[in-house]
Amino acid sequence: MKFIHIADMHFDSPFVRLSDKDVMGDLRRLDQRKVFKKVIEYIKQNNIEFLFISGDLYEHKYIKQTTIEYINNLFKEIPNTKIFISPGNHDPYLKNSYYNKFEWNENVKIFTSKLEKVELEDVNIYGYGFDDFYLTDSKIEDLILENKDKLNILVIHGTLDGASIEEKQYNSMSKKMLKEKGFDYIALGHIHKLYFNEEENQRIVYPGSTVSLGFDELGEHGMIQGELTKDQIKTKFIPLDEKEFKEIKLDITDIPSKEELIEKINELDIKENEYIKIILEGKRNFEINTYELLKFALDEKIIKIKNKTKIAIDLDKLSNENTLKGLFIKEMKERIKNQENITKEEKEIIENAIEIGLEALE
Repeated sequence: MKFIHIADMHFDSPFVRLSDKDVMGDLRRLDQRKVFKKVIEYIKQNNIEFLFISGDLYEHKYIKQTTIEYINNLFKEIPNTKIFISPGNHDPYLKNSYYNKFEWNENVKIFTSKLEKVELEDVNIYGYGFDDFYLTDSKIEDLILENKDKLNILVIHGTLDGASIEEKQYNSMSKKMLKEKGFDYIALGHIHKLYFNEEENQRIVYPGSTVSLGFDELGEHGMIQGELTKDQIKTKFIPLDEKEFKEIKLDITDIPSKEELIEKINELDIKENEYIKIILEGKRNFEINTYELLKFALDEKIIKIKNKTKIAIDLDKLSNENTLKGLFIKEMKERIKNQENITKEEKEIIENAIEIGLEALE
């Protein structure tokens, strides 16, 4: 059997933290549609029998009916492909969700919070969906495969080996337990990073988010194409998202002015398919307003600038001055010195407080 496996499309995501440019959210929502069309076209051209969508197809809070209709109309273009959707924590199967109240095309199967098996001639498809924004027990541990002579596939949204309290709220499942169940393929969703081909004959797979949602999802994004028999599994990753998010670190220690910094930014070599976040580092010799810098960035592909610089000042020298600034610095340095086992984060908080205090004392 041939299949496509995608997850975490997040249709109609607001992309609120993506960029400081308002238009970027609209552009990425258009990119989502473009990429999803690519999935459907690939299925048509390659006679793919199954499409597995492992949760977070859309954002429940923001999704528009016109977007649901757009998705369903594309499903109608592949009537011979069986589509299985397992709702996730962003698109749970709620009473008022489109999964429940919308009339989907007949080739679409949407799983609910009751662990279910769909029996086909050569394959059994198991699935489970979130019915709330959190899920702590999908009862997958109790599942016993009834016919191991057939292909058995699980479509589900959740976390592998979740250890933290937060991870356990999103259907944490033991990787060891899942392997012992004997599934021929487990189509996972929730983790936006690609996870496949990291071990021989890997059958537990995250395709990652189909479209990157921002700078915490760097690199290529797309789908898994697979061919499966009882004896063999072949999978490959197919990139779909034409845009790639990248971070560029820029040390400004030796840059004396805002004007020269703007020149440096506009001299950066940026590829046509990239969205760029510039991270300013080092010691700054002038005040920085990232929103103002972004206005002077000539390349539209620069969509975010983050200031992680430190003020260029000799704190030891300043602390010895008999001034209000000197007394302030001396007091703050003593706080750092007197705290045992201070963490890096706590030290950064105090250092930031010093910067804010010095600016206030100007």
